Amino acid sequence: MQNISIKINGKSVSGSVEGRTLLVEFLRNDLNLTGTHVGCDTSQCGACTIHVNGVAVKSCTMFAAEADGFSVDTIEGQENADGSLNKIQQAFQDHHGLQCGFCTPGMVMSAADLLKNNSTPTEAEIRTHLDGNICRCTGYHNIVKAIMAASGQDVSAIAAE
Repeated sequence: MQNISIKINGKSVSGSVEGRTLLVEFLRNDLNLTGTHVGCDTSQCGACTIHVNGVAVKSCTMFAAEADGFSVDTIEGQENADGSLNKIQQAFQDHHGLQCGFCTPGMVMSAADLLKNNSTPTEAEIRTHLDGNICRCTGYHNIVKAIMAASGQDVSAIAAE
């Protein structure tokens, strides 16, 4: 067992983990942060996307012990200070960027990563950035529209699919 300390969503947490414990398991099982989903266990789907030291990471590809001393942000920490949805979450709701919701936390975290680095991405740039996130329900069209709307861009020119 290894003792670790991580800043999660701005709060310091400590725990004891086995060397083989994945970060997604630590978040879900030890900290009850179940918004980070496990979809495939092979880093293909992106449902477990979080931010580690400000960079989008698939938490099923990282051991919890590797995050010792790091800052981790999950979907639970994305809302505004008053508890309301942030602009990305609101855009997903407004533009129907979710259906079953399983992929949504990973999509929102990936979108936040993209918009942090590219404040006005094109449709093609959004689709490329989401390449590692799988959605089995939406066909991605409304997810792309939501991300463009969250960036403040006019989405009326995006043709319906």
